[in-house]
Amino acid sequence: MPFLFKQFAINHENTALKVTTEACILGAYTTLENATTVLDIGTGTGILALMLAQKSKNILIDAVEIEENAFKLAVENVNNSIFKNQINVFHNKIQTFNLNDAVKYDLIVSNPPFYENHLKSSNTARNLALHTQTLNFDDLLNAVIRLLNSKGRFVVMLPQQQMTIFNAKAEAFGLQKQNEFKIHHRQTSKVLRIITTFGYKSKSFVPIDFIIKDNNEQYTPKFTNLLKDYYLKF
Repeated sequence: MPFLFKQFAINHENTALKVTTEACILGAYTTLENATTVLDIGTGTGILALMLAQKSKNILIDAVEIEENAFKLAVENVNNSIFKNQINVFHNKIQTFNLNDAVKYDLIVSNPPFYENHLKSSNTARNLALHTQTLNFDDLLNAVIRLLNSKGRFVVMLPQQQMTIFNAKAEAFGLQKQNEFKIHHRQTSKVLRIITTFGYKSKSFVPIDFIIKDNNEQYTPKFTNLLKDYYLKF
């Protein structure tokens, strides 16, 4: 069964990763801030591209996916949506993706693979989605530096340990941290994921701790407010 949102649906059958709460948070949290050109690196089934397209009719999104089944589903999901004229899906490696040398994006977003030196499953597609052998952090950052315009933003989501490593690498590539959004299941839970915004200029910010559910396992008002434009239950 597809995952139904208010303005589109995600068919995620026969693919490595299903729609996750964290991915939905990333899509809802990422602001456009006058961006008109967006690149989604590792779009999977297209969820981030579609969530961002819903925010404005004035943006154009290029979504890149290497895994074939996910690519086909992303094309299907985009073509079945009212946002199909805003999104182009490409079956490419981001390491070699380049429409032309003049194209630079205002916003790049990614929910990249993050496991390094972990035991892999027998599911090749899941390995592509989760493990860094097809997209390591250096390759991702090289792509961002090559494709992000001078005033653009790069928004990425990773687990806490991997984000610590990524932050150091990003700084070495000349990117500065501009915001940090820490996702917790509950107030007392460990950090599930961190969404970090990077750019070429540093900005002062206060890290945000975002709680999904309260002690009664009810969605918090902040979660409800963030996802209300997307989730049917809200």
